[in-house]
Amino acid sequence: MIKVDLVTGFLGAGKTTFIKEYAKFLKDCGEKICIVENDYGAVNVDMVLLQNLLDDNCNLEMVVGGDGKDAHQRRLRTKLISIGMSGYDRVIIEPSGIFDMDEFFDILHDEPLDRWYEVGSVIAVVDATSCLEVSGTSEYVFMSEVAYAGKIILSKSENADSDKICEHINSVMEKYDCKSRFDAHQDFFSNKINEFNEDDFKKILDAGYRKASFVKLPVEEDAYDSLFYFDVEIGTARLQEIVKELFAKPEVGRVRRVKGAINTDQGQIEINATKEITNITPLKSEKSILIVIGEKLNKDYINSLFADYCSVVSL
Repeated sequence: MIKVDLVTGFLGAGKTTFIKEYAKFLKDCGEKICIVENDYGAVNVDMVLLQNLLDDNCNLEMVVGGDGKDAHQRRLRTKLISIGMSGYDRVIIEPSGIFDMDEFFDILHDEPLDRWYEVGSVIAVVDATSCLEVSGTSEYVFMSEVAYAGKIILSKSENADSDKICEHINSVMEKYDCKSRFDAHQDFFSNKINEFNEDDFKKILDAGYRKASFVKLPVEEDAYDSLFYFDVEIGTARLQEIVKELFAKPEVGRVRRVKGAINTDQGQIEINATKEITNITPLKSEKSILIVIGEKLNKDYINSLFADYCSVVSL
């Protein structure tokens, strides 16, 4: 049967960064893999950022939504049926930062997928710099995506207090009547993702998942806004100024994430920014696209910041 790993995590946690390293490890082990980018938006930036993984042993697929949970679930199911006939050893699913975990298990237990697939590991990536401050709807979403995890990967974890973060996660689980509990020494990886060794990845392969139940709360599909900008060309210094403004000014709204592949005066770069950290790294891609994700975003204001640097502003 084909193993299916689910990599979860709230907006900006570092799922794509982990998947890059995990996929390289699996390919080195001789596995033929398919990565499914599963999102509610019409455009998936991560598909651009993962292009360098493509070869005979690694394929990328995308499932989009935007027109309701039922339609999105049907598309994911249809995609997995197609993938199941293509001879892969393992499928890695990266959902959006807002995802109903029960959807994943429900689909895999349906005919004929239950005869082709088995759940491998559920891996939750947690941003050590911001997880203690998540509240409201975002706290509930964060809890729901961590609750099923076999292992937790702490990203941006330099100087992080793993015990304190673990205690906080367990208290959030209790708040929503979830029975899942974690141990910082048994269930956490707190070293840098790009420093994971073979033993680390083997433990992740065997992580499995937890069976979780908790009080279900409604999360509207439009609770988070996504603004897209295409063919972006901008100087690195100006880009950093805009990103700083997006997170600092209250009139912008509550920006959670800025991410994309950008053409700059220093060549093409990947930017991955949250309120706490902005990472810029070199990138080779044929496309240039930027996404801004958050709550109650002031679209006109944000569009005005990027209008001079892209061919299409978000509609």
